[in-house]
Amino acid sequence: MSQTLWARRPPPQRATTSAADRWEGAPATAADLTALRVRLHAALLDGARPPGATDDDVERLLLAFEELTSNGLRHGQAPVRVTVVDTGTGWLIDVTDAAVDRPPVPAVGRDAAEGGLGLYLVARLCAAHGWTAENDRKHVWARIDYTATGEDDASPPPSTLPRPRRPRG
Repeated sequence: MSQTLWARRPPPQRATTSAADRWEGAPATAADLTALRVRLHAALLDGARPPGATDDDVERLLLAFEELTSNGLRHGQAPVRVTVVDTGTGWLIDVTDAAVDRPPVPAVGRDAAEGGLGLYLVARLCAAHGWTAENDRKHVWARIDYTATGEDDASPPPSTLPRPRRPRG
């Protein structure tokens, strides 16, 4: 399963986007990644969140953003760049690095407590995902679709993320 989970495939075609529909960063360290995630979240809270996106959609975006970008920093080759584009029905995350010869490889046979399962998580959260190499850059991408069509929905679909356990007592 892990061999086909992250297959080599080009990202979906993107329409030409304006600067307002595009968000970019170039982290070099884990601290840079944290700062970028905070900036992306703040931008989404400050009016950049598309009308059809729910809080759960934003959380899925932020989680996929962090997992893919941290993988680029850990396993890729500098410089790492990340772009988030509003597609109108969701977002396309594109993380690039210079390690074109190293595709994303999901961990196999590892205890989840040891970590390294981010690619599985992103695959579960996203509508589509994959990787490709072009112009001396590896592109690892994921498409997050909005789960609701807007504020007119009577009840948005339930989140696919598990709810945290409540402490007993």
